[in-house]
Amino acid sequence: MKNNYLFSIIIFLVLQFSYGQTVTVLEADTKTPILGVSLYNNSKTKTLVTDINGQAPLDRFKNNETIIFKDFLYQKLALTKLQIAQFNDTIYLIPKVEGLKQIVISASKFEQNKREIPQTIVSLSANDIVFSNPQTSADLLENTGNIYVQKSQLGGGSPMIRGFSTNRLLITVDGVRMNNAIFRGGNLQNVISIDPLAIHNTEVTLGAGSVVYGSDAIGGVMSFYTKKPQLSYKDKMYFSANAMTRFASASHEKTGHVDFNLGYNKWAFLTSISYTDFEDLRMGSHGPDDYLRLEYVEQQNGEDVVVENPNPKVQNPTGYNQINLMQKVRYEPSDNLDFDLGLYYSSTSDYSRYDRLLRYRDDTLRSAEWSYGPQQWFMGNFQLTKLSSSSSFYNKIQTTLAYQNFKESRRDRDFQSVLRNVNEENVDAISLNVDFEKRFNSKISLFYGAEYLYNLVGSVGEEQNIETQNSVAAVTRYPDGSTWQSFAAYTSLKYKPNSKFIFQSGLRYNQVISESDFTANNEFLNLPFNEAKVNTGALTGTAGFTWSPSDMIQWKLNASTAFRAPNIDDIGKVFDSEPGAVVVPNKDLKAEYAYSGELGLKLNFDDKVVIDLATYYTFLDNALIRRDYELNGETEIMYNGELSTVQAMQNASKAWIYGFEVAMDVNFSKHLQLRTQYNIIGGTEDNEGVEEPTRHVAPNFGKTHLKFKKNKLLIDGFLVYNSKFTNSQLAPSETEKDYIYAKDSNGNPYVPSWYTLNLRTQYKYNDNWTLTASLENITDQRYRPYSSGITAAGRNFILALKYTLL
Repeated sequence: MKNNYLFSIIIFLVLQFSYGQTVTVLEADTKTPILGVSLYNNSKTKTLVTDINGQAPLDRFKNNETIIFKDFLYQKLALTKLQIAQFNDTIYLIPKVEGLKQIVISASKFEQNKREIPQTIVSLSANDIVFSNPQTSADLLENTGNIYVQKSQLGGGSPMIRGFSTNRLLITVDGVRMNNAIFRGGNLQNVISIDPLAIHNTEVTLGAGSVVYGSDAIGGVMSFYTKKPQLSYKDKMYFSANAMTRFASASHEKTGHVDFNLGYNKWAFLTSISYTDFEDLRMGSHGPDDYLRLEYVEQQNGEDVVVENPNPKVQNPTGYNQINLMQKVRYEPSDNLDFDLGLYYSSTSDYSRYDRLLRYRDDTLRSAEWSYGPQQWFMGNFQLTKLSSSSSFYNKIQTTLAYQNFKESRRDRDFQSVLRNVNEENVDAISLNVDFEKRFNSKISLFYGAEYLYNLVGSVGEEQNIETQNSVAAVTRYPDGSTWQSFAAYTSLKYKPNSKFIFQSGLRYNQVISESDFTANNEFLNLPFNEAKVNTGALTGTAGFTWSPSDMIQWKLNASTAFRAPNIDDIGKVFDSEPGAVVVPNKDLKAEYAYSGELGLKLNFDDKVVIDLATYYTFLDNALIRRDYELNGETEIMYNGELSTVQAMQNASKAWIYGFEVAMDVNFSKHLQLRTQYNIIGGTEDNEGVEEPTRHVAPNFGKTHLKFKKNKLLIDGFLVYNSKFTNSQLAPSETEKDYIYAKDSNGNPYVPSWYTLNLRTQYKYNDNWTLTASLENITDQRYRPYSSGITAAGRNFILALKYTLL
């Protein structure tokens, strides 16, 4: 009787394995489902592919039959059906060394193989981000090795890509455009609103991206993808959490982060919280004395006084703090339908515009205070994704509706003045995107979509008396109530006649409409007009191919056009661009256009040595640039109590940008790898027939890493280096800011060359605990990256401890 009972249990279990077993395939590091993994037996007579949830039924396999799991991004795995059951029907695939970097989304808003895209795209995975431990998302971008970052203050970070910066680059977060109507041509720090500790991966398109993303995507597109909520796909809840704390010595940084995931069968929730506190940043000991902070202004008994800095290497005041919050909700009612809601919030404290505090008037510091108020960003992002194998119009549709609110402010007061100038800005931005993917067959894929953007700008200006606490209205930075709208449609075709050749092309039409009313500001400016309207269209295109005649060689060629329509910052801004100059509105602006070409060559010698080369050229026509201007026939006006030269944004220039990029990977063994990158950039712009250096062309720069990885230990020793810019290589707008530069033997501003030697280590004690320690700028160099107003950190010890619960 007992034998019969035992036999019945065995039969029952066998039946369960044979008919009810479904395997779930997840990525080992991120625990996310993997779509498209091939399952087959040794004879390949039985084959399956995992679905969007990473699942596949194992009914057709026998219990002791070996099942092979294979995907070109992951290490191959072989298990029997019974062994899979022992792992609760869940297995984890380990990414290959370069695996995750081979799939990108930014090129078309849908997943594509990176090898098939004719443009250069650099990627950072979740593991890259954890190991590099960036303090801000600007530092994260700098770690790519292809992006130069300028900082005017510690709470800053303005990326430069291939000679372009600020509003000629586009930022997206989870597919939503972050650029708004007041993104300026001066250095921007909006990228620091994105929490690097909430990012899953980052993709940077080097070069034009206007066909998919529209205005501003001239020099590149920075696409940030945050962590996603994970479902359990079972009745049992799936819970995971991460906690991290970090300290950095150069700024006495103290960071805390926690995120946790609650996953159910169809619902999932992800919460992320980060807080960072920075004190004043200490510079290095060896370098130009011009960078030392010898004195600063503070108030004593209600009076401004200049005091000697007890430690000139400490940049006072530069400290600030920041909080980032993110809440995501995911609902998946069926395999082919997905709803995602994301809520994001970021806020800084007040932080000083450090470069402005370095200016002197005669022999006395010019400003008693110059600071940004809290930089705040909120976004609500709702996304619907639907798959279809039977629709004639799409295989995949993605609809994204987003609302964003941006707040920023500026406060400045001259030394021993009782009057403080205050400007506060607020932008409400709504965006709607509908994107489609249609695969007609294995050779032809079509991507197409439409976009609508609406921005409403609020701006307030006042003059405060710090003694009487009275305030009076003053000129606003932007015309209050201005609107900016964009309507667009695009299409892109991918043709793959064989495995060696892929052709891609695309077109986009954009219509941009903006309106501004200057009536209120004309009480102060007396402009010859009361309103400005822009209604302009742009047709852009791209075409390129990748050709791989062998496993060793791959060619890439791409040509594209891009544009930037004038925004409210171009049309209506009023501000002091530099001492003795004031920028006023100009209603007669048109879009600027860029025409670009890129040629790339990749040589792969059996994965032992890989060399990546790219060269590019961009011509910018009708370039929007700040030039001297006349207001009511006057070239100078009084502004903030100072006689100032009148300037305005104008379509007054052309620019020529060119460059060469080289990267090499040498895999000495599976444990030891060398990677080196170098970027050469050049460019000039036209100034009334005279070619001058252009502002956002950075000096040649590069990185070299030597990495060792074995078992639980990862060590990275690396050099960062930057070439010299002589005075003649600086743009005129930069030489006018001589207070941020070192002085050459003739007393003229220039950028010295510099290097840093760094060591970074990571030890993964077990699946839960990870310790990361870095010693940056080991030789304590004192250097200031090009165009930056703050000197970089000196010798900096960084220690981070992370706990993961799965």
